[in-house]
Amino acid sequence: MKPVALILGASSGMGYASAELLAQNGYDLILVYRARKAERQKVEASFESWRHEIGIRIWAYNQDALDEAVRSAILQEVQANGLQVKLLLHSLAKGNLKPMVAQNEGERLLAPQDFELTLNAMATSYYTWVSSLYQKSLLAPSASFLALTSEGARKAWSHYGAVSAAKAALEAINRQLALELGALGHRANILQPGVTDTPALRLIPGSERLLKLAEKRNPRGELTTPEKVAQVVLLMASRESEWINGAVIPVDGGESIA
Repeated sequence: MKPVALILGASSGMGYASAELLAQNGYDLILVYRARKAERQKVEASFESWRHEIGIRIWAYNQDALDEAVRSAILQEVQANGLQVKLLLHSLAKGNLKPMVAQNEGERLLAPQDFELTLNAMATSYYTWVSSLYQKSLLAPSASFLALTSEGARKAWSHYGAVSAAKAALEAINRQLALELGALGHRANILQPGVTDTPALRLIPGSERLLKLAEKRNPRGELTTPEKVAQVVLLMASRESEWINGAVIPVDGGESIA
């Protein structure tokens, strides 16, 4: 049987690029994503081409990965199909980008519920999916779990307060998963891509400035791309990376050292 990868946030950016590369390398895919009609038609056409041209199985769900009922229903199907997940990639980007202190009259500030939503989407949902897979015995031997952080977990960026808190929490959750699941032969790691031009980044106020600054900082004078990150996702799913556990791995061409 082919290895199975479960990707949360597979319709664009790093999630989509990783799905495509994993498909090309023989992985069957379980893809969970949210896409509006035009985007949905485009990504589902890609999924269909992978099925026929590469010859893999794909289960695609245009549903909310944060919904408990959705998660339960998807995992019931995984179980019914006799699948064992070898790789989980958490690539969800949903959060509030409000300031903590108003710079302009009438500006809306972060509220406690904004933190709760962002923390759930970008941090605790990683744990709930991993935990559910484990509890339902849906993990292949030596499974690998990956999630995505950013330099913003340790640096202050404008309007990034809630996301920064979520990324810091995500890294703490991953450390604990690596410790507790490591005893069972599984691995949990975090990738830290450089600033990447994705739909999620474009939602951040001042994203153009972030892109220009990242390109200037990078020793190669280039931006990180989803395809470069996908190559590391594939590596982290391989046997060659089996001794990497509990790590936060920069995937930025040296951007974060400059």
